[in-house]
Amino acid sequence: MMSRSNLLLCALVFVATAAVHVADAFAPIQTSRAINHQVFRSSATENEEITTQIPRIPTYNKRATIEGPSIDSKPDYSSISGPMGGFVDSILMSLFRYKLSQRLYHQDNTIPTPDSKLPLTDFMGIIDLATRMNSQNFNRTTIQTMSQDVMVSLFPSFILDRYPTWFAQPFPAFSARMCAWATVVGGTWLMGECEVNDVPEIEGGGKSQGVLVKRCRFLEESQCASICVNSCKIPTQNFFNENMGLPLTMTPDYETGECQFAFGKLPTFEEERLAKDTPCLMRCPSNGGMRSWHNGNDQQATDSKSEHWLEDLKALGELEEFKNGELNVSSCSLMED
Repeated sequence: MMSRSNLLLCALVFVATAAVHVADAFAPIQTSRAINHQVFRSSATENEEITTQIPRIPTYNKRATIEGPSIDSKPDYSSISGPMGGFVDSILMSLFRYKLSQRLYHQDNTIPTPDSKLPLTDFMGIIDLATRMNSQNFNRTTIQTMSQDVMVSLFPSFILDRYPTWFAQPFPAFSARMCAWATVVGGTWLMGECEVNDVPEIEGGGKSQGVLVKRCRFLEESQCASICVNSCKIPTQNFFNENMGLPLTMTPDYETGECQFAFGKLPTFEEERLAKDTPCLMRCPSNGGMRSWHNGNDQQATDSKSEHWLEDLKALGELEEFKNGELNVSSCSLMED
């Protein structure tokens, strides 16, 4: 039978152990990468230790994942072309891919990213670049700025210099309709089937000032709400508002894959909050893992030069507990203000 002193010692050890676990559970969300790297460098035989540390990665606003549209009803995007035909679409796709690769390989980037090895006319090459852009940059504002830079580079400077004062400001409704039409003509290859529609909530009825994307190709192939919001929605809205002088609100529906453009309408705070608060998609290729690396921490961006992020993502992705655990149902830290 244990002596009273041994019982007291065991009790103290138990209390101390419990205190450590409670402290870890309520540890600050932005833990140092030094601690995280020490955990993630563990070998495959130490998965149990890694698993106990995973809850320390940001788990904001836990909610159920979104299933998204059925994969069985996925359109054959290769058979969908814009009003000007498949040949023009292929030229636009190649131009976009070239401009995107140029921006990502810029020497001022934290990690210059070479172009995808996929053919220039392969849409998945763009998804490859967009995924790497989101994986290698910890600051979501950097991702949004880089994406907006790509859009700016697609237009001659004389158009961007004059459009706000020549069209957007004196003729806002006409400009909104023109941009809606141009979006369908020049963006079908990127978004899939889409059509110009009315936006009744806009003053004056918003006739032909909207574009309805029926099932977005970019979202379908990336399967990541973070990439959608930070590489498409926010930078596109910023581009039209800041560079074209025309307000734009984009409203993606992650359940159906639809996206509604409303030219001439500024996004409200509530609309932006709802977009940022969307949970992970069930088919997210990183199982929500990419989201935990985007917290806007400049020091982490500096540390990312070592490219340890890639090893970390791989380590996390190999854990069954991570794939099926709490991180799979958390809202995205990349979308937090």
